[in-house]
Amino acid sequence: MTVAGAGPGLPFGVLLLTFGSATTSADVPAYLRSVRGGGDPSEALIAEFSRRFDVIGRSPLLDITAAQAEALERTLDERHGAGAVRVAAGMLHSAPRVADSLAGLVEAGVGCVIAVVLAPQYSPLILSGYRRALDEAAPAVAAGVSLRVAGAWHLVPSWIDSLAERVAEAVRGLEPAVRDSVAVVFTAHSLPRAVMERDPGYMTQIDETIAAVAERAGLAADRWTFAFQSAGHTPEEWLKPDLTDVLPVLRDAGARDVLVVPVQFVADHLEVLYDIDVAAAEQARAAGMTFHRIEMPNTTPRFIAALADVVDRELALSRG
Repeated sequence: MTVAGAGPGLPFGVLLLTFGSATTSADVPAYLRSVRGGGDPSEALIAEFSRRFDVIGRSPLLDITAAQAEALERTLDERHGAGAVRVAAGMLHSAPRVADSLAGLVEAGVGCVIAVVLAPQYSPLILSGYRRALDEAAPAVAAGVSLRVAGAWHLVPSWIDSLAERVAEAVRGLEPAVRDSVAVVFTAHSLPRAVMERDPGYMTQIDETIAAVAERAGLAADRWTFAFQSAGHTPEEWLKPDLTDVLPVLRDAGARDVLVVPVQFVADHLEVLYDIDVAAAEQARAAGMTFHRIEMPNTTPRFIAALADVVDRELALSRG
């Protein structure tokens, strides 16, 4: 799918894509059913996810993604002129769905659409659901409108700057006595081992993001480590080490404070608010460690500028 350009007088469209989420525990059954392609999840799985949503109260992911779209539209209007762009958010497994958001952009009169998956590291295999959703929706709701899916943006300088800024802010917020000794743990969502073996380049992108952020934030190699988080509820083997496995190792090495830095997530949601802030934090406290996490990018100006840079990169590529 390519973008030839919006054409004279036509705005171009940007579609921010994310996985979606239940908002409260009441939404969990429908959300899990969508994730499983319409199959009924087990009662045990529904109960566990409902419990987690009840613990955090409410997932803000849908609200944050909508706010990111609004902020990005304002930023792109500043760069390209008022009315030059329409930005919408589309979800795979909750409303607003990809097809509905794409249809809304077309109804707004866009001449082309750039889709940006809100995950800096891109894998055609792991993120194939987004491409499939676009391909399925386009003939019915976007015939004649050219589409382009942005590639990986894991090393876009403004994205690295935005994440390094989050790290620097978190370190500055610590007690002076621990700023130089806090153990930093970069995390990424775990994957089934079989998936990673089919697409090892995805992990290379994660490694590259971490190395760039560590250098930009001035973290020496002995100050940070890496762990996976949020392994799925399936019997297959998932990648390790898990964050909860790494925390005791850091404690035994003498660390008393730990700072967690997710490098895939760009907004607060269940995997941050529960898997990190509740489950991992509880284990850290049990190990006698003080737990910290960076603030997520959400709608910070530097992050929105990074998204605008991704869009501008794709526009330049499409116009070649």
